[in-house]
Amino acid sequence: MHLGSLWILSFPLLFSNIDARAPPGPWDGFNFAPLSRNVRPKALHSSGGNVEALDQLVPPHDGSATLIGNGSYFVLDFGQEVGGEVSLTVNKATPQSSISLSFTESSAFVSPLHSDDSCRAVPTMDSDGVQTLPFPLSPGTFVQTIGEQRGGFRYLTIVSNDNNPVTISNVSVHTTWMPHWDDLRAYNGYFFAHDPVFHDPDFLTKLWYAGAYTVQTNTIDSHQARQQPCPSPNGWANNASGGPVDGPILVDGAKRDRNIWPGDMGISSHTEFVALNDLLPTKNSLAVMFSTQDPNTGSLQYSGPPINAKGSDTYIGWSLIGTHNYYLYTGDLDFVRLVWGNFTKALAFLEDQVDSTGLMNVPQAFSNDWGRDNGQGHNSAANAILYQALITAADLAARLGFTDLAASYIANATTLKSAYNDLLWDDTAGMFRDNPTSTLHPQDGNSLAVLFNVTNQQSQNAAISQGLTNFWTDIGPLNPELNDTIIPFVSGFEVSLLLALVVNQGIKYPSRRLTKVGSSTLHRRSRWKGFRSLA
Repeated sequence: MHLGSLWILSFPLLFSNIDARAPPGPWDGFNFAPLSRNVRPKALHSSGGNVEALDQLVPPHDGSATLIGNGSYFVLDFGQEVGGEVSLTVNKATPQSSISLSFTESSAFVSPLHSDDSCRAVPTMDSDGVQTLPFPLSPGTFVQTIGEQRGGFRYLTIVSNDNNPVTISNVSVHTTWMPHWDDLRAYNGYFFAHDPVFHDPDFLTKLWYAGAYTVQTNTIDSHQARQQPCPSPNGWANNASGGPVDGPILVDGAKRDRNIWPGDMGISSHTEFVALNDLLPTKNSLAVMFSTQDPNTGSLQYSGPPINAKGSDTYIGWSLIGTHNYYLYTGDLDFVRLVWGNFTKALAFLEDQVDSTGLMNVPQAFSNDWGRDNGQGHNSAANAILYQALITAADLAARLGFTDLAASYIANATTLKSAYNDLLWDDTAGMFRDNPTSTLHPQDGNSLAVLFNVTNQQSQNAAISQGLTNFWTDIGPLNPELNDTIIPFVSGFEVSLLLALVVNQGIKYPSRRLTKVGSSTLHRRSRWKGFRSLA
């Protein structure tokens, strides 16, 4: 990687309660977090019909605008992803006046007739509809309720539903994410990399801060999850319980699902630590997942409430790995003790699926996973995750004083690793197969095998790293385990393995390689979780 003038990466001190806020520097210009919880629109995007004094709603002005005529509307651009409760002042209105609000993250879906989907996904992207303010509309301040808040949007459309004029001012959003922080910009970690050779010299810095901001927006109050089922016939409600805890939880998305998914935390918890040094949302989310345990089988749910998805061995594994990650970053062994009974029972549920081959044989009922098909059987990704769950369980058991149990976990991990290499390694391709009878070489199973040290030799790591380049396109890797789909979630593990090889084996990669794996359109804050290729 060619980095010209400067490369700076700071990590928070492990187990430190000291307020070690990042020092000021050029990296501050890349921080997306707002200075205040109350955020005003930055610009006008568009308008339709008859709108007077529209420019008064955005800087440098602080005035009012008037909608005249049924169907007249204007679109405000907040400049980046925001989320929370919209408020506005109705300065003048008649008893017949009526206005509605619609929201979208992308300018491609701006419409006065509907919002982009946040609750139920339909091909027409119009299931949410609009939010119509209470009728009759009267002068005064309108503030969305917690349930009405919009978790994530950039563009706000305000439309008149009547011919009578209505005058509006003071449009803003009260940010609801990171509810336990006073200063949303008070990062403990910071990052700055300037590469004058790359087409965007600040690309990696932008990527780092976009990831940090994404994790912030995905940290919500546990009582502000997305209602399930969705309101009928359309609409949204973000006042559901995200689990039996109080305080912040770490969810998969600010707009949707607003729900705990432990696989997502396999990436986001690391970001939360490095950028924010705040693991309380991770702790609460893990507590939620252990609360979902089936008392008879020991299995954990695929997700937390209110979605309450079930049937995923991989996501059970991620809950276990996430517990070790949390301990690693906090030293909070008391939390591990608190959930240890649940932890060992969930791990036993997975271990009971290991058959005579030495690999876990995932049943169809627990084959759900993100970004792939055919997760059942002797699946490589699931077994790599089980291996890491065993290794990390051994470390936790040893720290708790259960030395015999730790030794047992290590022995089982060793057996699994041997079977993984004997049955799944394809020497001709230089990659692992998806399962022993498959000709498919998955992105997830291979990335996780290197990342979790399931390989036997460094030469395998280099071969896998090279083999994964066969999936690359200009907008990201085409995931072979989910045909014709790009899954940045899985690509995150590939990026992690590349960085691990740089650190542990001294293998050097140009920054363009990392961007090739991670490239997807940055929407002024985040990376997409999955999208279809049109190539």
